[in-house]
Amino acid sequence: MAFGPSVPILRSFDEAQARDFYLRYLGFEVLFEHRFGEGMPLYMGIRRGGCELHISEHHGDATPGSAVRIATDVDALLAALTERGHPRLRPGIVEQPWGAREIMLTDPFGNRLVFWQEAQA
Repeated sequence: MAFGPSVPILRSFDEAQARDFYLRYLGFEVLFEHRFGEGMPLYMGIRRGGCELHISEHHGDATPGSAVRIATDVDALLAALTERGHPRLRPGIVEQPWGAREIMLTDPFGNRLVFWQEAQA
């Protein structure tokens, strides 16, 4: 039996901040949005390339402060992030001793996203 890809659920507390960070700044697109009724918490699926995340305002769906590692071209990502800009973030690439190049970002809700790629020899 094989497993399919995992889809992390990240906790959110403010829809406008989530949309600005994940859609505008990181460049994800919305796959779906769900609410059980008017004024109820948002549950949203987003994707960029092969990476899918779910963002939830529902209490109990996820714990703030979670961490997710996402493989990508960190140079291209850093260029895009620099162009889009964010008032509280100035990311850079960290060369890790275990052979990875990483960009670490914290979303407005305390979740950490580590974008990484293997360092070239």
